[in-house]
Amino acid sequence: MNFTRPHEECGVFGVYNHPEASNLTYLGLYALQHRGQESCGIVSSDGTSLHAHKRMGLVADVFGNQEVFKKLPGKSAIGHVRYSTAGASVEKNVQPIMVDYSRGSIAVAHNGNLVNAHLLKAELEAYGSIFQTTMDTEIIIHLLAISHTNSLVDRIVDALNRIKGAYCLLFLTETRMIAVRDPNGFRPLCLGRLGDAWVVASESCALDLIEAEFVREIEPGEMIVCTKDGNLKSLFPFKKVEPTPCIFEFVYFARPDSYIFGKNVYLARKELGRQLAREHGVDADIVIPVPDSGVPAAMGYAEESGIRFEMGLIRNHYVGRTFIEPAQAIRHFGVKIKLNPVREILKGKRVVVIDDSIVRGTTSRKIVKMVRNAGAKEVHMRISSPPTSYPCYYGIDTPNRKELISSSHTLSEICRYITADSLGYLSEEGLVHSVGLENTGFCKACFAGTYPVAFPRPALKPQMGLFEEEYSEHE
Repeated sequence: MNFTRPHEECGVFGVYNHPEASNLTYLGLYALQHRGQESCGIVSSDGTSLHAHKRMGLVADVFGNQEVFKKLPGKSAIGHVRYSTAGASVEKNVQPIMVDYSRGSIAVAHNGNLVNAHLLKAELEAYGSIFQTTMDTEIIIHLLAISHTNSLVDRIVDALNRIKGAYCLLFLTETRMIAVRDPNGFRPLCLGRLGDAWVVASESCALDLIEAEFVREIEPGEMIVCTKDGNLKSLFPFKKVEPTPCIFEFVYFARPDSYIFGKNVYLARKELGRQLAREHGVDADIVIPVPDSGVPAAMGYAEESGIRFEMGLIRNHYVGRTFIEPAQAIRHFGVKIKLNPVREILKGKRVVVIDDSIVRGTTSRKIVKMVRNAGAKEVHMRISSPPTSYPCYYGIDTPNRKELISSSHTLSEICRYITADSLGYLSEEGLVHSVGLENTGFCKACFAGTYPVAFPRPALKPQMGLFEEEYSEHE
């Protein structure tokens, strides 16, 4: 897979006790489409059985036919949008996973990544388990099924006590919906209310779309149980640890209009830009973002520096995840089809280009050359996060370390490679200060290489090949 920037992980959404549960879940997934564009699915409950519709593709395509919703009856539903971080991008891996076992039917939707999945899978297979997918999520189902405890809640707790890593989970049975966030709280998860219905979503922007009231964020290590009587039970059944939410959610993944980890994302990103201007100011004529994720930071940089903000790069919003690239027909076709420079704005100008990250450096190099070819006199690249030098194993799709340019190149070497006149990254201290949550022990593993949840040995390779290859010491 050709990584040019980190990719989204997944998004989950659930509705309990609403007559239009599956329709609302469709809308919720639509709002969470930015978290995964490979596949999506919905499982609904009519009180006696579960019903599913899952396919590869975007939400609007998979659920574009109104007839689909006739096959998803009931007052409860959970849904999932996926970008594969563990397991191949194929039809059998589309979530939610739905199975029948000795206690009835259950469906699971998962956002995150389990770092001990390969060991658990080997153990389960040794005892006779047969896996239908290549996803780490299926391990949770097997652990739940073999648990010797009686109640569903106890079985889930029993299963989750054996896994390590990041997870936001939604479980749906014929009569209940259960939401769980891992004790570290790596990924965001929030609770909403719509009349008599309860709603759970990866981000608050999904609640906004269906006009649900934002109640609160689900706490790290918390389990929320929606029961038949419409009540809500909150449990904290896991060993308490210091929460380590992913700080990169603020840099890139979450939607700007979402409220996560106690903060609005848009305001946080603007402050990233302001701090970036304080740390890496430069004499220039205009500030331009790499759209869309670089826009708030570029606005903050412009406000702090007093340099005029312009949209010097225009993004084509109708480009899908994949397209056929003609071999050698157009150089840098991949970037050109997504971004186009506005020559009238860039010509003769000293330009500050704001982006959220540099992964391999190939995209930044193409963007710098594109801006320069459009007539810019100088091109200064500024990045609203620290150098990404280490892979993520908690649900973000990143390459292994040797493919991350900042892991093996100095700042000046990266600057020369991307052909910029200067390059500046936001400092780790500046990032935490800008988010404004200094007392939160964020996960910054991708910057610092310090992983909050230890890996079992043998250590992991990149998570994309979780079940498809052998593991060796990670670089």
